[in-house]
Amino acid sequence: MIDVTRPTARVLALLELLQGGGTHTAAGLAERLGVDERTVRRYVDHLADLEVPVEAVRGRYGGYRLAPGFRMPPLMLTDEEALAVLLGLVAGQRTGSIAMSAEATGSAAAKVRRVLPKALAARLDALFASTAFTAPEREMPAPEAAVMLRLAEATRQRRPAAISYRDRTGRPSRRTLHPYGLVAHSGRWYVTGPDSASGETRTFRLDRIEQVQLVAGTFTVPAGFEPADTVLTSLAGTPWRYEVVIAIRGRAEEVTARLPRGIATVEPDHDGWVLARLRAERLDWLPAVLAGVGMPFVVREPTELRELIRAWASRLTGCATATSPAQALDAWKTE
Repeated sequence: MIDVTRPTARVLALLELLQGGGTHTAAGLAERLGVDERTVRRYVDHLADLEVPVEAVRGRYGGYRLAPGFRMPPLMLTDEEALAVLLGLVAGQRTGSIAMSAEATGSAAAKVRRVLPKALAARLDALFASTAFTAPEREMPAPEAAVMLRLAEATRQRRPAAISYRDRTGRPSRRTLHPYGLVAHSGRWYVTGPDSASGETRTFRLDRIEQVQLVAGTFTVPAGFEPADTVLTSLAGTPWRYEVVIAIRGRAEEVTARLPRGIATVEPDHDGWVLARLRAERLDWLPAVLAGVGMPFVVREPTELRELIRAWASRLTGCATATSPAQALDAWKTE
C-alpha cells in the first residue's frame, strides 16, 4: 500500500499508478491508495480538472487508464542540470553510495529520462552506456525512506524523535532520541545524539530503525558539535572480537591521515610515538594497512597479529624474489 496520508498526495499517487500503464480497476486503486472506490472517483475528477486525460473503461475488465499518447511535459533542465540529476542517481545505484533500494533509484532515473527532451536523453544514455562504475565491496542494507525523512525533519526542527530500534543482536528497544545530525559513511547512514535509554550521546544505524515519531519538545545542539566526527569515533569504539593496540612512530595527525578514515582512534604516547587503538572481528586485513602507513610500528596487542604480519611479510618476500608464476604461487601459500 502506498504510504500517503493527505488527499493531494493521494491524487498524485493515483497519477503515478496510472502512469505505469494498463487499465486499473477502481477496487484495485482503492486498495493501493487506502481509500474507498467513491474517493477514487473523486480523485479521478481532480485529475480531470488538472487536464490529465483519465479514461473510464466500462465492462467486466474495466477501470481507469490514461488516454493513449498522454505524456508529461518535457522536464526543463539544462544539459548540466540533467547530467547532475541522472549521474547522482545512476552512479549512486551502481556504486552503493546511495542507501536506497535499486528499484527506487532505478525507477526514479527512468522517470527523469522519460520527460527529458529526446536529444538530451540520447546523449545521456550514450554517456551511461560507455561509463564503467566500480561495484561496492558488499551490499549495504537500505534504510526506509520514511525513517530518513522523519529523522531529517526532527534534526532540522530540533525536535525529539521516538524510535523503534534493533541492535546488532536483533534485540528491540524503544527510546527517545535528540537527533543532532545524520551522517552517511561507507554506504551506511547513521544518526547521532543523546538518547533516553542511556542519557549519553549514541550513534544508531538508520537501517536498524523501524519507526520514527516526532514528539513534543525541543533541544539545543551543543556549540561545536560535529556529527561526522562523533559517528566515526563511535564506530572506532564499537566492541569487536579483537582489541588492537599499535604503537606507531610519528605525529598523531600524520598517522591519522595515513590510516583509513574512521577505523581507529589515535592518541599521543611518548618520545614521538602514538598509540592507534581499534577493534576488529578479523585481523587478516591489518598487515596491509600497517604496511601502507609507512612508519615504524610495534604491535602491543593482540599477539596473534604479530604472527599474521610475519607470515604476510614472508609471502611478500617470496613473491619479490620469484622469477616465475609457479614460484610466486608457491611463495603465497599459507601454512
